[in-house]
Amino acid sequence: MLLVLIAAAGGLLVGSFLNVVAWRLPRGESLVAPGSRCPACEHPVRPYDNVPVLSWLALRGRCRDCRAPISARYPLVEALTAALAAAVVATNDGAHDVLLGLALVALLVPIALIDLDHRIVPNRLTALGAVAALAIGAATDLHGVPQQLIAGAAAGGFLLLAALARPGGMGMGDVKLAGMLGLFLGREVAVALLVALVAGTLVGVVVMARRGVGEGRRTAIPFGPFLALGGAVALLAGPAIVDWYLSTFA
Repeated sequence: MLLVLIAAAGGLLVGSFLNVVAWRLPRGESLVAPGSRCPACEHPVRPYDNVPVLSWLALRGRCRDCRAPISARYPLVEALTAALAAAVVATNDGAHDVLLGLALVALLVPIALIDLDHRIVPNRLTALGAVAALAIGAATDLHGVPQQLIAGAAAGGFLLLAALARPGGMGMGDVKLAGMLGLFLGREVAVALLVALVAGTLVGVVVMARRGVGEGRRTAIPFGPFLALGGAVALLAGPAIVDWYLSTFA
């Protein structure tokens, strides 16, 4: 329980930084300078106003200086990152799985946010993720690295075929993200892809039901957030799902 609480506290701090990454990275801005500031009045945020979640609640979602509203997305991202980090520690044993899980959470959160806002999956994040996954694997379970590489190639190849079959329907950023997921998740990446495809299909059906089939088909929906959702599900429940499937149908 102590480790879970520590992971949650660390997740709050990391989540605060991930908000910065999601805002600045696609704009080509530095992630470290200048410090946090109000986007409306550009006044630097005081340290005591930069406490994850609590400061937003204390300020009632407004800047202390200009009273401009501060999006609720900031504390929600911080809380979500904390919850995912705590869940990773609570559901995994051993440094290998915990380190891979925490690193994957730290990557999926900004990737999903950036894709929602800008419809891009930054190469810098997927490349960093690929290097991190292999480095963690080599340091904690060298014999498992070949499985990581096979899963990454299989997942990326699967989405590459989908992208080639329907040009414009899926970007290469999604293909690279799938490959990165394979490096982190191993065989459980199949669960991530299945969840992403099902969730994406369901959302597409809802959009077409609301807007009509013609307009719905023309509506661009980023796939990165669905892959991130699938990655989170596979990270926390993937082994159990795979074991259930193999014991039931294999």
